[in-house]
Amino acid sequence: MPPSKLSVPISEANLGPLYAVLAYGAWGILPIYWKWFGAIPAIEVLSHRMIWSAVFLGAMLLAQRRLPALLALLQSPQAVAALLLTASLLSLNWGLYIYGINSDRVVEASLGYYINPLVSVVLGFVFLQERLQRLQQLAVALAAVGVGYFIWQLGQVPWIALGLALTFAVYGLVRKVVPVAPLVGLTVETLLITPLTLLFVSYLGVTGNGHFGQSLPITVLFMGAGVATSLPLLWFNNAAQRLSLASLGFFQYLAPSIALLLGIFLYGEPFTPTHAVTFSSIWLALGLYSATAWHHTTRP
Repeated sequence: MPPSKLSVPISEANLGPLYAVLAYGAWGILPIYWKWFGAIPAIEVLSHRMIWSAVFLGAMLLAQRRLPALLALLQSPQAVAALLLTASLLSLNWGLYIYGINSDRVVEASLGYYINPLVSVVLGFVFLQERLQRLQQLAVALAAVGVGYFIWQLGQVPWIALGLALTFAVYGLVRKVVPVAPLVGLTVETLLITPLTLLFVSYLGVTGNGHFGQSLPITVLFMGAGVATSLPLLWFNNAAQRLSLASLGFFQYLAPSIALLLGIFLYGEPFTPTHAVTFSSIWLALGLYSATAWHHTTRP
């Protein structure tokens, strides 16, 4: 009798897509979490996000008895320098996203994460020599046309969208080429930034401008930001080590799709004809890219 499919262990190849779905699905619904902070400044939310992420990740390392791996990594100046770069990119991305969500620009934030896969494709082509087919080149051009149309019609650069796309694409590129275990690397990233955020939060507390401890719900939200932040990033880093940048970009469609629906139907943000043209151009670009990638990987 052939073995049951349920008894077959999940291979490393299958774990890549699973981690990607977990990461991007969680990111898709995170706007709900950040909205709960209301009018609290984004930089204060970001600071607590970094602090409690470091606490959560450090606890995970201790529980898994991987502290020696952390100490060994900290003794490598090159690795620490690379992770300082990724930590800075991550901080910019986190802060920009929180600001976008709480300034009622969820739709624009979702646009950034639609653009991000195509930026990842370009970075993979330029820096990792990943092949870019002609239709994929057309896809990147279509996305650029869509963003250009948005700027022309509305007279403003969607800087939140572009900033989110660029910071996270470069973060994914650097983390892919740095030979660091996901949990250890992410812990070091948060630890490198935490001293600055602790100083800032302490300053807010001394001057009476901080919100931590003022109410139980807000305090719990601050502390829970560590879990809400760290788990999707761990899943992302595990996916990045198992998938090409091109394949990883494909799964990212999930997060902005969920965020876009939240922005329009839950938070009532406008979706104008200009938005429709821009998003349609990018959706068409993503469709072209995905179809080309699928055909290239499945043909004999």
